Amino acid sequence: MSFLGIDLGTGSLKAAIVDENGREQAVASVAYALETPHAGWAETSVQTWWRALCEAMARLPADARLGVQAIGFSGQMHGVVLIDAEGEAVRPAMLWPDTRALALLDQWREPQPNPVAPGMAGPLLCWIVRHEPQAARKTRWALQPKDWLRVALGGAVLTDPSDACATALADPAGAWDDALLQRLGIPREWFAPLSPSYAAGGALSAKAAQALGLRAGIVLATGAADTPCAALGSGLARDGDALLTTGTGGQIVVLAEREPAAVKGLHRYRAASDHWYRMAAMQNVGIALERVRGWLSYEWADAYRDAFGDATGAAVNAPTGLSFLPYLTGERTPWLNPAARGGWLGLALDHTRGTMMRAAFEGVAFSLRAGLDAIRASGASVTTLKLAGGGSVDARWRQLLADALNVELHAVDCPNAAPRGAAILGGLASGHWHAGDLAALAPGATRVAGPQCDAALAERYARFLDLYGRVETWFDDTARR
Repeated sequence: MSFLGIDLGTGSLKAAIVDENGREQAVASVAYALETPHAGWAETSVQTWWRALCEAMARLPADARLGVQAIGFSGQMHGVVLIDAEGEAVRPAMLWPDTRALALLDQWREPQPNPVAPGMAGPLLCWIVRHEPQAARKTRWALQPKDWLRVALGGAVLTDPSDACATALADPAGAWDDALLQRLGIPREWFAPLSPSYAAGGALSAKAAQALGLRAGIVLATGAADTPCAALGSGLARDGDALLTTGTGGQIVVLAEREPAAVKGLHRYRAASDHWYRMAAMQNVGIALERVRGWLSYEWADAYRDAFGDATGAAVNAPTGLSFLPYLTGERTPWLNPAARGGWLGLALDHTRGTMMRAAFEGVAFSLRAGLDAIRASGASVTTLKLAGGGSVDARWRQLLADALNVELHAVDCPNAAPRGAAILGGLASGHWHAGDLAALAPGATRVAGPQCDAALAERYARFLDLYGRVETWFDDTARR
């Protein structure tokens, strides 16, 4: 008996099979590119996602696929997929890095239960209604990415509280805000009914089963957003448990038994279980490092070597006098500034590619520290973080994160936390597991780094914050032109 978890990410799709004890048996990943047909747009064709799913499933052992009893879903948050009455996509999916709806954010009057960003479903749908009326007329459902995938596999049209509450169109518990939808001119009938993340949400169709090498009729869980799935897969179970995920973006999640108080700059969302979580969300982690690597014409191994100098991560290429702001797509926590942008300041003739790459690594680490500082300022004491995400494997990068964040890092002994969490949701939906089993399913975690009290790094962090404060209004002026 086994369970399949599918994580529909921004830059890749992962499929993982876990056994009846929650142990990973097989995993496959397929990458794809983000499409930017216009400046500020971020899209992906659903056909790209479907091809990636079929390719990932084909890479899994056939016998393992035939043993799957249920499927759970994890998906990138905030974006939106428009489909017609026949289930066909009306246009490419619009995703969270998208900034085309920046000018519409004033439609969300303060105070809001959560920060509102232009790449959330609410602003994006406002933009569709105003700028693509033909697409709006064809639309029957406006789905979150993982919900589109479940429907494509034969499941019911549903969503869960963890995704709904992050659309900027629902209350903190995830219930659709009918009055807000009416004021914005977004049709209420576009929005799917709510279902718990761990509830059954239909069954796998014969057509999809044939394409994926699975048995028809197996249970499809409703699923959850990727961050709460990663938290579930990483074993967050108690009030105050904390997780850092580093992928295209970065998230710091602190679990809460009850609804947290609203704090400016922080998100408080529903978890994949019946918990809540407080989250600092930073948009520019892997997406910024990948772009810098490309600009500097590096292969990843060479980028790490030149940035860190040796296997210990000693700061031989410490960017003295050089700062890097990583905000290539704006930023959420703590600045709430979609107009923010990035770049190096302080370049000198003696700086090298390696120095510039090291500054980029530090800039990303400092942006994560700014988010963690916001959580700490809200009253949460965070001295230890579980660590998950494909962008946090190199030991030198982990040490820099521990130093910059001033925390101990414990790597979760499960490199694919989000698809594992999705698989667990499949097991819950099929009745194999129950809520009381979750703590026992937590994977092990290994301490991989601790803070070394680097005074020079602390000074560079202070310089980073000072630099952002000095240029913040300039970004705003640039965006209005």
